[in-house]
Amino acid sequence: MAAGGFCKLPNGTVVVALNLPSPADRSPGSVRVLVHAQNRTRALTRLRNLGLRAVYLRGNAAPPTPDEITAVLHHPDGLIWRTAPDNGVAIMELWHPIRTLLRRTTAPAQPT
Repeated sequence: MAAGGFCKLPNGTVVVALNLPSPADRSPGSVRVLVHAQNRTRALTRLRNLGLRAVYLRGNAAPPTPDEITAVLHHPDGLIWRTAPDNGVAIMELWHPIRTLLRRTTAPAQPT
């Protein structure tokens, strides 16, 4: 089960944060995905429509931080990701649009 959580904003929308296994490199690493939507159900539906079918939010163990909320609210798509921190160590990686993560999984292998 992926760690995750949500935060309800004053305007009624929510920001959902999930730590998911990285689909891009098939390694044991994980990614932190943030979704801004009208409610939790719509946030998870947005991820499922992109091909991340086994995405569930159970509990609120890892809610988004204020910095993560700011990042997703300022992104035009409202759907971003970056490498998940290991053992609570902060990562100085910038947030990426979700299409860059999905593009890595569907790109054909380059001939050598």
